[in-house]
Amino acid sequence: MIVLRAALLSFFVSASIANAAGCPRKDALGTSRVMTIDPQTFPRVGLKSFPQSLPLADREVVLTFDDGPFPPTTTKVLAALASECVQATFFLIGRNAEANPDIVKRIAAAGHSIGHHTWSHQPLDRIGYPQALEEINRGIAADEKALHGEARRIPSTPFFRFPGFASTPALLSSLQSRGIAVLGADLWASDWNPMTPDQQLRLLTERLEHQGKGIILLHDTKAQTAKMLPAFLLYLRRNGYKVVHLVASKAIKSSMNNR
Repeated sequence: MIVLRAALLSFFVSASIANAAGCPRKDALGTSRVMTIDPQTFPRVGLKSFPQSLPLADREVVLTFDDGPFPPTTTKVLAALASECVQATFFLIGRNAEANPDIVKRIAAAGHSIGHHTWSHQPLDRIGYPQALEEINRGIAADEKALHGEARRIPSTPFFRFPGFASTPALLSSLQSRGIAVLGADLWASDWNPMTPDQQLRLLTERLEHQGKGIILLHDTKAQTAKMLPAFLLYLRRNGYKVVHLVASKAIKSSMNNR
């Protein structure tokens, strides 16, 4: 019991607050706290795919963005997040990271976490284990090269999300054995479907009010999401929601980098 309590307490790390010195706006939404993720304790989370999620309090959300970077929209998403002094997690597609290394570096420089989303967004449950593993590894290598200048298959931040949440038991076991956490989602804006920013905002806020908290899936490649995001962040601030930022612990990063 003591070990379990210690493990859970390790998730709740002192955070950057909206009116901290680093944020120029005292009324900004801000990042309420930082949650340090240990993949060995939580190898896979997100109620859309798995039995458990992260230990979030009521009205706490984690913002995640998939499929970038894509210059026309990712830059607008970054600007909206910066305006509210909010940190998020970006799950990058390797070929997009390879094509846009400057934006990858900009994401990291802004304090966001970088996760991995394969090389080309293929459905990993349909292409066979060897090809799926290569999709994962090639994507990680491309992201790492864009970020650090070195193509390596050991991620500096061990976060991964399956395209379309299409996992397999064998791939889940492989990622867990490598110390890579699989992050699903608790709710999403369905922004892969065409809709206006207002329609998307209404859909997302209704789902959030019903859910009350959770990991939110968005796509920084979607123009409608980039246009909707400032209003959504304003909604979070006005309705008492808190943003939690996910990071890997220094100990985990050190261990992964030394493999």
